[in-house]
Amino acid sequence: MTPAETNKRWAELQKRISEDFDTDIPDIKVMLFLIGVQELGQGPKKFSKRQKEELMHIATCKLLSKMGFYELEALDQDGWPHWKLVNVIPNYAMMEQEMLMKSLVIDYFDDMENNEI
Repeated sequence: MTPAETNKRWAELQKRISEDFDTDIPDIKVMLFLIGVQELGQGPKKFSKRQKEELMHIATCKLLSKMGFYELEALDQDGWPHWKLVNVIPNYAMMEQEMLMKSLVIDYFDDMENNEI
């Protein structure tokens, strides 16, 4: 996907999520939080600030696992997934990193829509 295509699809996804949740246009952090909640699999509930950060970390690991950087190591006693780094993540420039994450988030939601997750 070109950066222009990624940005177009990102805007479409943001609009769809905004409408689905009847909220403001979500930024990347909100998208990561939603993915983290989905991956945790415990449904919507109240999370502490620390748990919200952990959910975004879970999402980041899940997304980067598609590229072979992380592997799911185990679930803890509370059902929270723990990931291990298996390949060094290249030092992407800020714009490359942003495009990569947007692209991975788009792919994640596409996979969910197609019941591939």
